[in-house]
Amino acid sequence: MTGIEDSRYDAYERLKLDWASPGVLRVTISTPGRLNAVDTVGHRELAEIWRDLDADEAVRAVLVRGEGAAFSAGGDLSMIEQMMSDHAARIRILREARDIVMNVINCSKPVVSAIQGPAVGAGLAVALLADISVAGRTAKLIDGHTKIGVAAGDHAAIVWPLLCGLAKAKYYLLLNDVLTGEEAERIGLVSLCVDDDEVHDRALEIAGRLAAGSADALRFTKHALNNWLRSAGPAFDASLALEFLGFTGPDVREGVTAVREKRPPKFG
Repeated sequence: MTGIEDSRYDAYERLKLDWASPGVLRVTISTPGRLNAVDTVGHRELAEIWRDLDADEAVRAVLVRGEGAAFSAGGDLSMIEQMMSDHAARIRILREARDIVMNVINCSKPVVSAIQGPAVGAGLAVALLADISVAGRTAKLIDGHTKIGVAAGDHAAIVWPLLCGLAKAKYYLLLNDVLTGEEAERIGLVSLCVDDDEVHDRALEIAGRLAAGSADALRFTKHALNNWLRSAGPAFDASLALEFLGFTGPDVREGVTAVREKRPPKFG
């Protein structure tokens, strides 16, 4: 099943939408040739899509993945540079960053993520906020914020301590060490780890089971469980504000320059 006839999805450019199986709408993050990096258009769409899915009565479960061998390389450098130089853009993208997190949490439909290859930044936020996350053994999960000189905002403060505990959250968010899918499962950051070539099929099988379940029972269970995340709302808002404060400072300029020049950053 592939045809999407609902006009509410017509305007999406960076997200490909299709019916993966009965009741399961597949959302594919797609920026070919750039490891599905999230630009300003993709960032806005990742904030908006969850409201449309929530309102679509035909959708009983959602499967989110990246196109090809990557989930998402996170925010692209041009978007980051726009945040550094343009206050209005910074405020707009901050609002979208909050909506990405809260709209996944508040979407009544169960969401399953299929994580292959790199999963960074805004892409990682969606992957880890999914109700069930399926990662390939060699997937590479990295928050990425402190590496470029800004605080770990996005989803980090709201979900990492709950999933893997504060000690592990601090280790990986402060040091930006790469987590493989296998290690992410071991510490509880993802629901399930499978062989790389099984990721999508296993995620689709799980989404199909959810789509066949009682919609009311699942949505109300998700809502109740996600109150743990809503209770961390003040910590999330603070982390997001501190992250975006960093986009006005000197460290992020050095961080982005270092990425472009493919060298370690030299922070003052």
